[in-house]
Amino acid sequence: MGFIEKLGPEMIDRTIEHIYLTFFAVLIAVAVGLPLGVYLTRSRWKTLAAAVLGAAGLIQTVPGLALISFIVAIFALIALPTIGPAPALVALSFYALLPILRNTYTGIRQVDASYVEVARGMGMKPAQILLHVEMPLSLPFIMAGIRIATVWTIGIATLCGLIGAGGLGDLIIKGLRSMQIDYLLAGTFPAAVMALVFDGILAAIEKWLSPEK
Repeated sequence: MGFIEKLGPEMIDRTIEHIYLTFFAVLIAVAVGLPLGVYLTRSRWKTLAAAVLGAAGLIQTVPGLALISFIVAIFALIALPTIGPAPALVALSFYALLPILRNTYTGIRQVDASYVEVARGMGMKPAQILLHVEMPLSLPFIMAGIRIATVWTIGIATLCGLIGAGGLGDLIIKGLRSMQIDYLLAGTFPAAVMALVFDGILAAIEKWLSPEK
């Protein structure tokens, strides 16, 4: 009971901030990764897809704290705010981009060419083939990418407390500085629950959107 009275309100505030960071970072990554992945499947330059996917993969190899520091340094160079949610959202969006981009590209590429040929034979235009044939058939790949990106973002977002972006990382940092286990639990437990809940919600959305077999 004492744990809830002491940390309950702050846990709620930090959890809301964490959801805000995660939601908008994944939203930005989807807005960039989805159309870019589709474009790469249409590109005539075969090396372009390898180059773009390689660059996105390279970002993933950078440790989370190093990437956040790099983004803060760039913001400082161009006179943008170096603390708060803005640099955090940029760093988290970069981290969330690869699984969405790669799974969109792979999902569309794995669609059986005979389905596309049949759709073309029925008189469908390229946009109709994409929306009514390729996207539904690649949906499990795309949703898997979004689910992976979401879980990753929830974890990496805990580091954003170091640049004043809020979130559950604030509680973890307080716990580490003061060596209080209750603060560490208040930061880590909601983050773990959030990852499970978000993954479950996205799985339900995938099932709802998937065409009936």
